[in-house]
Amino acid sequence: MRTPKTISLYTGAGGLDYGFEAAGFETAVAIELDPTCVKTLMHNRSWPVICAPIESVPTSAILEKANASAEMIDVLVGGPPCQPFSKSGFWASGETKRLDDPRASTLESFLRVLEETRPRAFLMENVEGLGFAGKDDGLRYIEQRLQQINVRQETNYRLRTAVLNAADYGVPQIRRRFFLIAARDGTPFGFPARTHHPPQRGTCDARAPYRTAWDALYNVSVSPSDGDLRVRGKWAELLPTIPEGQNYLWHTPRGGGEPLFGWRRRYWSFLLKLAKDLPSWTIQAQPGPATGPFHWSNRRLSAREMARLQTFPADVEIVGGYGDVQRQLGNAVPSLVAEVLAREISGQLLARPVNGPLRLAIDAAPLPPPKPEMPKPVPQRYLSLRGSHEAHPGTGKGFRAISRSTLLDSVP
Repeated sequence: MRTPKTISLYTGAGGLDYGFEAAGFETAVAIELDPTCVKTLMHNRSWPVICAPIESVPTSAILEKANASAEMIDVLVGGPPCQPFSKSGFWASGETKRLDDPRASTLESFLRVLEETRPRAFLMENVEGLGFAGKDDGLRYIEQRLQQINVRQETNYRLRTAVLNAADYGVPQIRRRFFLIAARDGTPFGFPARTHHPPQRGTCDARAPYRTAWDALYNVSVSPSDGDLRVRGKWAELLPTIPEGQNYLWHTPRGGGEPLFGWRRRYWSFLLKLAKDLPSWTIQAQPGPATGPFHWSNRRLSAREMARLQTFPADVEIVGGYGDVQRQLGNAVPSLVAEVLAREISGQLLARPVNGPLRLAIDAAPLPPPKPEMPKPVPQRYLSLRGSHEAHPGTGKGFRAISRSTLLDSVP
């Protein structure tokens, strides 16, 4: 049987592509602008890579590099840069530019390649803000363009969309992303049922429990080659005073520590520390020095630890300095989610079922995690912040925060 082939746009460090690889696909060509990401791709795989902005690359050059012609490619995959539709941008200011943002032209570039290659199916990934009710102009634009493509090219792409939480499919990380999938012949796609469930008390669930940060990291050792993982900046000495699984909210009038900050006045990820018995929170692409999640040992996560939480294959090494590595991994799709979706696309849309265990799955740790360490006292230098602090004015009027209880009670 012929190996199914993909064209990968906005490839980044390859999160989607490693998942499709695990499901039996071959990347015929990858297009990526960032030279550091390209170095990572070429360091780990022998895929043909075009290092250029997609807007400047004719589709004919893409097909030539892939050694293919139109309609020969099985799946077009990619995640156009998502800043115009970012949820964090909306919650910080109450609005985003969306289609008025010049960066939204990446949607049109994806659709241009789609029309000119006409693959058997496509998968587009983006932030969940792309489909926000009342803010879904980007999604409506895609639907309109697909209708035009279908008329001009006599195709029948019928869009199916879903916001998926990676933790629901065995990824040891809470990460919600928007996925858009369609088949050229109009075959409807059904998104897979959730296979894992969040921690619950007093209920029965046939699904496996969420994979936790401990499941992912218990056997990942840190060595001198990982570099200096100390937390830096003015808040570094405050991190050890926060319990495992908590963030700066611990030091607010509603928390259990000192009243150093106003309730929900900062981003949720400020001084955020992993809990061993829960999935990681979302790995950030461009964090400040006090932006977590941090390791429960009060340090930054190593490159291997971040890659593990993103379910990258064990043989993949991310190229670059620490900031480059975190940017590449923070922008990536967890490879296990990509493998799950690639298997479904293969079986439902390509009549090519993929059986057997998932290759990128994270197994439960053989032993339960150690008990959390007690938080340390607040250093004297921070105690001057004690006092009455105004709470956040309300949802949609500033930075968004979600509580630990929200995670525990998130989905049935």
